[in-house]
Amino acid sequence: MTALTLIRHGETDWNHARRIQGATDIPLNDTGREQARAAAALLRERRDREHLVVVSSDLSRAQETAEIIARELGLPAPRTYPGLRERSYGEAEGVTDEEFKERWGASNTAEVPGAESRDALRNRGIAALGEAVRDLRRKTAPSHASLIVVTHGALIRELLNHASAGQHPPIGVRLTNGSAHELLYERERLSMLTEIAASV
Repeated sequence: MTALTLIRHGETDWNHARRIQGATDIPLNDTGREQARAAAALLRERRDREHLVVVSSDLSRAQETAEIIARELGLPAPRTYPGLRERSYGEAEGVTDEEFKERWGASNTAEVPGAESRDALRNRGIAALGEAVRDLRRKTAPSHASLIVVTHGALIRELLNHASAGQHPPIGVRLTNGSAHELLYERERLSMLTEIAASV
């Protein structure tokens, strides 16, 4: 059994403007960097740092968030996993949430040309978590260790939905930048624990 803490990356200028980022590589802004430091402070209170490993998506907003967290906690530099990237939103990338609604309707039912399906997103995310957990176990066995996984809103939402049998998060509830959620990974299965942090 491996404890996972999924953290949504800090804010970017596109987040602030409510633009869909998807696979577009937008960097953190100063608020996002502060959110990363706040997440690290919360993790410092909750975890034994000797048994933590940080990993992230390879998109710069997640990677920098992970680097800040690792540095604040005195941990090695994060390893990146492309499978932890945000959902690709096809034609919706760069549009605001209001433009999205006008063109394609509600986000939970929209069919956007060129967008990655939720099934593909979920399968990719679960496979990437499995890879990260296997790498962690090879590196730290026989000691128990936990993963901090810095990734993206749509991917976290899909993993939480999968782990909670569709109960969490509620439709329409936005996962804030810097928020953290605990899951357990056991025998290739995910189960949900709780949200433990929110952005500053």
